[in-house]
Amino acid sequence: MQTHEIIRRFTDHFVAAGHTRVPSASLILDDPNLLFVNAGMVQFKPYFLGDVPAPYPRATSIQKCVRTGDIDEVGRTTRHNTFFQMAGNFSFGDYFKAGAIEHAWNLVTGDQASGGFGFDPDRIWVTVYETDDEAIALWKRIAGLPDERIQRRDGKDNYWDMGVPGPGGPCSEIYYDRGPEHGKDGGPVVDEDRYLEIWNLVFMQDERGELSPKLGHPPVGTLPSKNIDTGMGVERVAYLLQGVANVYETDLVRPVIARAEAFSGRRYGANPEDDTRFRVIADHARSGVMIIGDGVTPSNEGRGYVLRRLLRRIVRSARLLGVTEPVLRAFAEVVRDEMAPTYPELQTEFERISAVVEAEEEAFLSTLTAGSRIFDTAVAETKSSGALILPGDRAFQLHDTYGFPIDLTLEMAAEQGLEVDQDRFTALMQEQRTRAKADAASRKVGHGDASIYRAVLDTHGTTSFLGYTELATEGSIVGLMKDGQPVPAAAEGSSVEVVLDRTPFYAEAGGQQADTGELRSDSFTVRVDDVQSPVAGLRVHRGVVTNGTATVDSSVVAEVDVARRAAISRAHTGTHLVHAGVRGALGTSAAQAGSLNAPGRLRFDFTSPGGAVSPTALAEIESEVNTVLQQNREIETYETSMDEARRRGAMMLFGEKYGDRVRVVDMGDYSRELCGGTHVGRTGELGLVKVLSEGSIGSGVRRVEALVGLDAFDHMSKEHLLVSQLAEQLKARPEELPERVNGLVEKLRDAEREIEKHRADAVLASAGTLADRAEDLDGTALVAVEAPPGLGGNDLRSLASDVRGRLGSKPGVVALFSSDDAGKVAFVVATTAGARDKGLAAGKLIPTFAQAVGGRGGGKPDLAQGGGTEPAGVPAAIQALREAVRA
Repeated sequence: MQTHEIIRRFTDHFVAAGHTRVPSASLILDDPNLLFVNAGMVQFKPYFLGDVPAPYPRATSIQKCVRTGDIDEVGRTTRHNTFFQMAGNFSFGDYFKAGAIEHAWNLVTGDQASGGFGFDPDRIWVTVYETDDEAIALWKRIAGLPDERIQRRDGKDNYWDMGVPGPGGPCSEIYYDRGPEHGKDGGPVVDEDRYLEIWNLVFMQDERGELSPKLGHPPVGTLPSKNIDTGMGVERVAYLLQGVANVYETDLVRPVIARAEAFSGRRYGANPEDDTRFRVIADHARSGVMIIGDGVTPSNEGRGYVLRRLLRRIVRSARLLGVTEPVLRAFAEVVRDEMAPTYPELQTEFERISAVVEAEEEAFLSTLTAGSRIFDTAVAETKSSGALILPGDRAFQLHDTYGFPIDLTLEMAAEQGLEVDQDRFTALMQEQRTRAKADAASRKVGHGDASIYRAVLDTHGTTSFLGYTELATEGSIVGLMKDGQPVPAAAEGSSVEVVLDRTPFYAEAGGQQADTGELRSDSFTVRVDDVQSPVAGLRVHRGVVTNGTATVDSSVVAEVDVARRAAISRAHTGTHLVHAGVRGALGTSAAQAGSLNAPGRLRFDFTSPGGAVSPTALAEIESEVNTVLQQNREIETYETSMDEARRRGAMMLFGEKYGDRVRVVDMGDYSRELCGGTHVGRTGELGLVKVLSEGSIGSGVRRVEALVGLDAFDHMSKEHLLVSQLAEQLKARPEELPERVNGLVEKLRDAEREIEKHRADAVLASAGTLADRAEDLDGTALVAVEAPPGLGGNDLRSLASDVRGRLGSKPGVVALFSSDDAGKVAFVVATTAGARDKGLAAGKLIPTFAQAVGGRGGGKPDLAQGGGTEPAGVPAAIQALREAVRA
């Protein structure tokens, strides 16, 4: 049975049982606890947590998932994938254990001719939580399972929670016995290779406290409504139903191996080491394409680092199979062809996906060539010394200088029978790393901290947002918080959070800044500085009570700062237009990767594997956008179904989670996007869009910044004034300015070169004087002085060499020091042949005095140099050098 057929049967089975079909969420969701979506229930967390009521009592989905903890297991076992599909059915206060068990049993063992999977009932085993007698009784009654094929396990295996306070419950796992040729008798508790888990049924009934029942701690309560969350591994079911040896040989994965066989000329199944490499390629190619498809680009942090590691493991595995030409695009094509029937966006976005993988492969092949030579040298040195541990300093050098991820170094070292000093590597990384700015803690609320907001939501329901059509409205305060705690009242001067039953204020989202304004009643005023949505459906107004005492249940007039909202709306509309212009100029590989819509200005980030946008292309984009403004097109906003939005070609942003009903911002055939933000009514209201800059903000990601409306006009007015002033100063027409300025710059450079030549001549002219001032130290001539300030290394070397030449063949040491205004000191030591015969080598003399100037250096016996940070120590350094020469 083919994988797409397995997915179809699963979905049809549950839709027929009254479940709403919910599309897979993006792999990238706004969840601070997750790099990638790793389970089917993740998109339903708000319903399980009680943040918002579920829009349906039953749901089913096929969720794409990535689990990064299994990367090192890929290819070594028969069942590990980094990317996999989780088929699930969910009940939100509807059916419970009996329903979950019955639905699963009927599908797993149902006759294939009737739409089931057709597994032999006599080869099905289940595990249950150790105290869940109810589940055992249900398995016996519904499925007729005998006692010996129902096994109890403790919380580590058969209890589930989110890892934080919240809902949880015992679970029951379904296993299939692959037969005695695959392992020992005795069920899953004995051998989980022979008995392969295919489905986990979670009976969500408990309220977990700070300590998890998985570790034996009792729940703190019972949920008011009991829920069901299940997950069936699609790849594992395919592996069993297709009768292949492992998940890598299933119908959607094996074609990638076939392409790798064609590239390498080697056969899968002929060599265990090669087989591992084939499997790594097949698994990581799927994961990489799916991750890029949801908007991630390779980088050195977070999700981008995981993606980079996956892609580079593919390239290296191909190299180990003897493939030297680029491979990533070809593997991506296979993944596209196999996966597009379920994920059609892979077809439509393939130009962008292929551009990303090609750019990453090109960069890594260069890295691999240079870094491998350094690695081989480090391995040879380590082995020749008799050590078995590659120094952490060398691992850090590979990472920092050659771009080798530590994971790659660890793998390559293991292949050479070596370990890596990871503690030293980590210490060096910690010294080098500059911490990214902390995410605004006040705008991130963990599950435990959200309880006060959920309590308001449970009691009063969601906040009605009226801001698309109204900028001032009456509302009632249903929640008031101070210092993170609910309060009945807050006096003047208090910083507060206010929840209204209805509001015109836009909460920060989708790159659009929050509205500001006021909440007013007859007895108090609250200045609103920020609006956030810490739990779905609730809008929290953050600000200060400027007069009176704010109280819960008060009626207020909520009024948005109209001028600010209008400026932000113009910027947001401008972002959509710039997005369309960039995509039109660069192709579909230019996908939005972030944005900021602030009053009068916008920032638009986009993927650009091809590198910088040329000034000419940028000017054309700006001109095209302003042409659309001049056309004064009407901007329509409307709600429609997701299917209808797709049919109309609406742009959907990667990483965003959309429901069945979506809001479209439509500017005709120029721009059509899904968006929840605020916009103007016609494009002409923007007035003007002025692009300020375009530049890189990371690997494969570019940023355009622009001004909109009066801000753009003011900027251009200032530029015009500046040009006029320059033209007047240079007595030239504006169009002549570039040529005139270039001429002035060239003249300035010529003058600087001339000055430099005179200065060098003056410095060298002092060589004779310095040589004449040499002091005799037991037969060795020493010239150790402070040279004129500001001399660079080249000047110091030239002067030292000239002085040394004037000392002739007698033993002589020349040491020159020069300080600059920045508090740095440079020094050079030169020695004559006679001095070297006495053992006075320049490189060995530097350590005798460098500490005095807070520096270090080195070089050859005849000439060495260095630098320091303590110019005041030069006299002490000269004295230390005297003593070293005299000794």
